[in-house]
Amino acid sequence: MHDILINWAPQETRVALIENGAVQELHLERTLERGLVGNIYLGKVARVLPGMQSAFIDIGLERAAFLHVADLHTAGFNPRANPDNTPPIPIEKQVFEGQTLTVQVVKDPIGTKGARLSTQVSIAGRMLVFLPQDNHIGISQKIGSAEARDQLRARMQILVGKPDEGGGGFILRTNAEEASDTELADDIAYLRKTWSQIRQRSLAQPAGTLLHQDLSLVERVLRDLATEQTQSIRIDSKMQFDQLKAFGSVYTPTAVAKLEHYKGERPIFDLFGVEEEIARALARRVDLKSGGYLIVDQTEALTTVDVNTGGFVGARNFDDTIFKTNLEAAQAIARQLRLRNLGGIIIVDFIDMVREDHQQAVLSEFRKQLSRDRTKTTVSGFTQLGLVEMTRKRTRESLAHMLCEPCPTCGGRGQVKTARSVCYDVLREILREARQFNPKEFRVVASAAVVEMLLDEESSHLADLSAFIGKPISLSAEPTMNPEQYDIVLL
Repeated sequence: MHDILINWAPQETRVALIENGAVQELHLERTLERGLVGNIYLGKVARVLPGMQSAFIDIGLERAAFLHVADLHTAGFNPRANPDNTPPIPIEKQVFEGQTLTVQVVKDPIGTKGARLSTQVSIAGRMLVFLPQDNHIGISQKIGSAEARDQLRARMQILVGKPDEGGGGFILRTNAEEASDTELADDIAYLRKTWSQIRQRSLAQPAGTLLHQDLSLVERVLRDLATEQTQSIRIDSKMQFDQLKAFGSVYTPTAVAKLEHYKGERPIFDLFGVEEEIARALARRVDLKSGGYLIVDQTEALTTVDVNTGGFVGARNFDDTIFKTNLEAAQAIARQLRLRNLGGIIIVDFIDMVREDHQQAVLSEFRKQLSRDRTKTTVSGFTQLGLVEMTRKRTRESLAHMLCEPCPTCGGRGQVKTARSVCYDVLREILREARQFNPKEFRVVASAAVVEMLLDEESSHLADLSAFIGKPISLSAEPTMNPEQYDIVLL
């Protein structure tokens, strides 16, 4: 069972999913930085790249978006659902520069990469996902038995009707298992109406226009996060509570009963220490209860998680200490991945275990904890080097990417040169300048720590250099300079 807390402000919406009294997931949406996944645009082909079998599409954003041939669904050909592996038609034969296409964002822009697009549009409803360009009916694999899925498919085929009655394909979401025919029919009607509005707009609007935007985070809570396992949904804004109630009564009537308007004195995120949890989720080090700790490093290519015993010595012998630390780490890592929303390739370096049964127990515990994650994860076993490789589907920016930026001082390296290293850089630069120019005096402008070191520990080297070049060298401390910055002024 879990609770959902919604902290709403005009500039930002934050959602926390609480399970067993601890924060498991954090969702964040800023009004000025709303995610683009699910948005439908009328795009214009800016450039076709035959070598990469891709095209850059202008959808009115700062960076051109990216469309791969595998995501191009034209004339009923879907390369991703290609049973006989016939090679796709080359992209240069399907699209041309200046062409307008209706495209949907499947991946947000991350870092320097533009958004990823698909021409296969899918519109999510409460219980169904509508695929206007397809005609098949798909059923979520999480829905019970094969018989139940067949029954649902038969009911859907009757409700969808003939192709000339609106057409399009549908995928039943997990929460459609218990749905009545009326609820499904309402969802079908809503999705078809939405699609007809999108089509009308695409005929009337210029290229680069946003045709359809996905629901806001507050509305998506009711659509995606609220399940039978949800005990309560508390929101601290009366206006949003009323809007959510109106939205829910149309689309998610079962979740409306769980809605509560939080009127407490304390901020809603103070109830379960969510603010502290957010601060901890941005740190490299995660302390475990036993005394061990994790080090989480996010890089461009992958995320690494290192497990350390730290101060844990509670077990009977060394093997047990390692085993218990790894078991606890498996639980903590699964939670941290959800909390930080880490995606892509993830490498976990558990402490080396000698016994095979210990390895398997840690691996099965890790998989068990990851099974609670709604985002798709795949875990392979231990490699030769004792590492666990896994992937977690990346759909939006991680928490750190959303809340933080690279340090302006170190440029994201996480370290800066020592004052002594900068001193020696300065001395070398003065010698270089002295060979090129002939000023009366050299003035060094640098940070206070560098100037202090030049006056104290490195004063003899500075005096030797001044005597060698035959020119006086003066020093000036600049408080606004970062530790690695310096200027040599010729006077």
